Amino acid sequence: MDLSEIQEKIKTFLVEEFEVEENKVKPAADLKKDLGIDSLEVVDVVVEVDRVFGVKLKSEDFKVVRTFGDLCEFIERNIND
Repeated sequence: MDLSEIQEKIKTFLVEEFEVEENKVKPAADLKKDLGIDSLEVVDVVVEVDRVFGVKLKSEDFKVVRTFGDLCEFIERNIND
């Protein structure tokens, strides 16, 4: 799976499940500040990433995963290992 496919799947999830405005979902968009994903919703994101991609995110991963782009790149690195 390439990066653009990962971005599309995550973007669709964010728009449908969290009612994030589609035009706000850009690689540089901060998950919390720009997209409004709060700490409780992060759990749902983690579950969805595991379900769709088989990638398990840990709390320490969110020290480097801050933006939509970070999340997609993290997934890409971990599913293509």
